[in-house]
Amino acid sequence: MFFLLGGNEKKTRKAEKTLDSDTMAKAREIFLTGRFPVVTTHRVKGRRIVKMLGLVCCRGFDSEEAFFGMASRAMSKGAQAIIGYNENVAFHPDGSKYFSCFGTAVMFEYNPDETDALPLMIQNKFRDRGSRFAEAVGH
Repeated sequence: MFFLLGGNEKKTRKAEKTLDSDTMAKAREIFLTGRFPVVTTHRVKGRRIVKMLGLVCCRGFDSEEAFFGMASRAMSKGAQAIIGYNENVAFHPDGSKYFSCFGTAVMFEYNPDETDALPLMIQNKFRDRGSRFAEAVGH
């Protein structure tokens, strides 16, 4: 029974694969600038959801790691938002906390009048291709 309740070994082992710190930093920036909504409701006001990409979740001993890990996983699927967001905190006997964040990754209806209408991953691919093209032709 001791192995279930005792020891700090759970802090040293990783429960999940560690996400790339650059990916997490990009997800954090995009969320904080308001370009990636995360809502507890099942819709985003003013936007029509056309595709549900599935459940995304992340866990960790730090709340920001869990939240931005979840957001970066959704963005890597091509999501433009997370709906039905929920979080849980488990308290362990040794005093540590374990955070779980989850929600449904969704895509919105395409609106060509909006500058950020395409999913963020697609926007990045177009930017990368454009810069490579400009370098190739000498611009």
